[in-house]
Formats: sequence, structure tokens, C-alpha cells
Amino acid sequence: MPELRYRPYELPLRETFTISRGSTDVQPTMIVQLGERGCYGYGEATTNRYYGVTLDRMADALERVRPAIEATPAERPDELLAAVGHTLRAEGPDAFPLCAIDQAAHDLWGKLAGKPLAELWGLDRTHAPLSNYTIGIDTIPKMVEKLQKWSDWPIFKIKLGTDNDLEIVRELRRCTDAVFRVDANCGWSADQAIDYSAELKELGVEFIEQPLPAEDTAGAERVFAGSPLPVVADESCVVEADVARCAGRFHGVNVKLMKCGGLAPARRMLEEARGLGMKTMVGCMTESTVGISAIAQLLPMLDYVDMDGAALLASDIAAGAEVVRGECRLPDAPGSGVRLLDGPL
Repeated sequence: MPELRYRPYELPLRETFTISRGSTDVQPTMIVQLGERGCYGYGEATTNRYYGVTLDRMADALERVRPAIEATPAERPDELLAAVGHTLRAEGPDAFPLCAIDQAAHDLWGKLAGKPLAELWGLDRTHAPLSNYTIGIDTIPKMVEKLQKWSDWPIFKIKLGTDNDLEIVRELRRCTDAVFRVDANCGWSADQAIDYSAELKELGVEFIEQPLPAEDTAGAERVFAGSPLPVVADESCVVEADVARCAGRFHGVNVKLMKCGGLAPARRMLEEARGLGMKTMVGCMTESTVGISAIAQLLPMLDYVDMDGAALLASDIAAGAEVVRGECRLPDAPGSGVRLLDGPL
């Protein structure tokens, strides 16, 4: 049976990272380790003010499910996650520690089986969309400087939600021919999104991510009908039940593992979205290579991916999947291929 261990870390960022809701210099995160027969599976969940997630709250959740975890065979991750699910709900703050458990359980399952997760799921690992690099909100000269520093990336996600959003994109476009994506993180109104979209399309923007607050469903329908650019849901698509609600309001969904509770629900959400004719995407939460390596296992299911979280860090705590100039390089290793640099917990 697996042994549960966990430890908090602080992840220093290369530069202050700002979105419409606030700024971050150091990202606290929780690493979960499940060990059995000399193999160790790892999962990760970061803290998040917007969703009320703290390290103490995650530690409390992990202790509540320790008996269920340590009484369930690691070779049956679905059974382990079902047992944990009797205590932790796959929504709200509990979804974050549930995600870390889910990732660790799947990683351990793959390591015990001696195969990568994607292979165990029957996915074609040769298909992998390129990741964007995220340019956080700052002064325009600073945003230009950041883009130029990472100019060898093929795609950039530009965080917006300021008083001069179009000017930001115009100035960044002068510096590169790369593909742009923009993310307002709920910072616009429906009128703004529709008004901005025509020029954003001319400026080479591929799609708009979550322009409106999640509760503005009527506005989302207006933007869906009136924007010449595709619109992708993020805060509007948190849990499995949200996918169907996004049909007719968004052209695609950005699934976050921590928000939905891990790899198992994320796979179901992506399959449902594809069945409803929507584009599929997975995004990251400025986590370490532990979380990024879990995301990498889903690449064959995706149209788009945002997995630059570890690239934003000044120093990492793990090795595994590596994203270089937008390309994910997978290690020749079982599970999600991740290991902690300092060794097992």
C-alpha cells in the first residue's frame, strides 16, 4: 500500500508576475509523494487566493484522507481516487489537494508499471501542441523587454485587463511575428471584448481567453456571437459540470488540473468538450516541473497548451518534462517522468 508524505515549498519567480487580480513574486506550493516498493509518485498543488487555497488547508485535507490512501493498492489509481473522493470534493479549495493526490497516484501507477502515463492511456505521444510563454501585466516597456528576452518562443500569451490593453498588444506586435493569445482574466465587459476583438484579430491574436467574469453568462453569449476571434473559457470552466454550460458561450475550454481535481477529471472534461465541438486546452498555475510533467501526459488530447509555469521560475525543485522554446521534451521515464532534485521526501 502507498505511503503518503507531503511538503510545502516556495517557488521564486524570475520576475514579478501580474494579472488583473494581483501580483506574485514567490509562489507557495505543496508537493505530495506516494511511495511503494521503492517507487515514488509525485503531485503538486499551489496556493491560490482567488479559490481560497492555503498550505494549511491543503495539509488538513491530506491528513483527512491519509487512511483511505494508505489502505488502497497503488496499482488501482481509480479505486484510490474514488476512496479519497468520499472525503474531498472535486471543486473549491479541496480540488487542489485532490489534484496533487491524483497526479501522485497516476505517477506512481506508471512507475510501478514501468510505462509513461500517456502510453498506459493509449494516447499517441507524437502529437504535442506548442506551449505559449506568458507575458504578465507591467508597464509597456517592461512587457516589451520580457517578450524580447524570450523572443525564441513561437507563441505568447499576453495578460490584459488594464486601461491600455490595445496599446500593449500593438507595441508587442512591433517586436515579433509570433502568435499571440490574450487573457483578460475576467477583466473586461462584453462591449469591450467585442470592440477589442476586431483589432486584436488584425494584430495576429489567435484567441481571447476568459474576457468576462464567470457569472456573466449573458455577456459570454454576446461575445461568442459577436467576436471575430474564438473565445476560450478558463474561470468559466472549472469543474466537469461546467463543460456543457460552456457550449454556445465559448469556442474552447482551458482545463486547469488544480481547479478540477487532477488528471482523471481533466481527461473526462477534455473528451466531453471535444464531443461538443469545442477546442481543448490545458493551462498551468505557475507550478514546478512536478505539475508541468503531469500536464505533459495530456498533450495528445489538446489543441492548445499553456505549460510555461516552470519556465517562469528562478529555480525549480524537480526534473521531468522540460519546455524549451514552446516544445515539450519528455523524459524517457515511466509515470509522468518526474523526480525531486533533492531526492524523495
